[in-house]
Amino acid sequence: MDTAVFLNSYPGMYLVQSFFHSLIAALVVDTALQAWNIEGPVIRQRFRLIVIFIPLISFPLYQLLNPARSGLTFRLEALLDVNRWLDIEVWGVVPVSLFFFLFLGFATAVFLFQEMVPIVRHAFASRDVAAERTRPTPGSPVVRALDALPGEKPDVFILDDDELVLFSVTGRRPAVFLSSGLVRALTVEQLRAAMAHEIGHIRRSRRPLLVVVFLLRVLMFFNPVALMEFRRIVQEEENICDDVAVAMTGNSTALAEVLEKFYYTDDEENPVPMQDAPGLRGRLEEYSHTMLIESRISRLAADPAQQEGRRLSVFFLTLATVLFINYFVV
Repeated sequence: MDTAVFLNSYPGMYLVQSFFHSLIAALVVDTALQAWNIEGPVIRQRFRLIVIFIPLISFPLYQLLNPARSGLTFRLEALLDVNRWLDIEVWGVVPVSLFFFLFLGFATAVFLFQEMVPIVRHAFASRDVAAERTRPTPGSPVVRALDALPGEKPDVFILDDDELVLFSVTGRRPAVFLSSGLVRALTVEQLRAAMAHEIGHIRRSRRPLLVVVFLLRVLMFFNPVALMEFRRIVQEEENICDDVAVAMTGNSTALAEVLEKFYYTDDEENPVPMQDAPGLRGRLEEYSHTMLIESRISRLAADPAQQEGRRLSVFFLTLATVLFINYFVV
């Protein structure tokens, strides 16, 4: 296929413009977050949604507002005509557009193997988990930790596994799963903080924001910027649930200690990051393939409960800036 012809077709224009629109949106959003020193994970997550959602609809929206936008006259006056750069031929033979589409193809492969395949594996693995689970015994550290938490409590199950495992499932019957190895490794206070974090995930699943975001991410499967931004959004979700846990327990130190247990081996003389230890990397990635535990530990050591304003005016200003700039990127 002639890449020049494809670039000037509507599918080609959509692919190219959605990528560059998301790239510009990411730059504007990151600049806004730094300029206004926005640290709260809830509002940061809303800002990052701009990078996922707006490029998905920007091309058809702009074409609806101005059908002549894709014409030569508009391109000559546009802020950035991407096709001029993509039409450049390297060594006078290979167009830059060919490398660009290979890049998008690589991003698609990453999406399939790093996001879709793990989801399928997790779906099959969940069937095996159901057969291995047991309830904690009355008076056990798990029950004492759970009883001290406020509000509605989910079912809690213990998995017979010496590895450190902690996750939750949502739906009609939400539950928290802990491995026997984790129960032995944590104190009652640490168990309380760990389960509070998972309860945060369960409570927020009733507002399935991440499900919607992931569906948008699927539609942008070819876009590497969407890949990076989706992972940042998931990381903010972890920070939000950290805040929920701290609010429930009043103990940020205990949660940080739990994360350290996941991140480091038990060798006090040679503390090795858990993902570098044999046999543990897969478990950590399964727990959350975007988890940046070190940053969460540092954040908990500060003051994650610190409140800030809603900053809606900054959000809408950032959104308007993205929409305005991207209109002139064709």
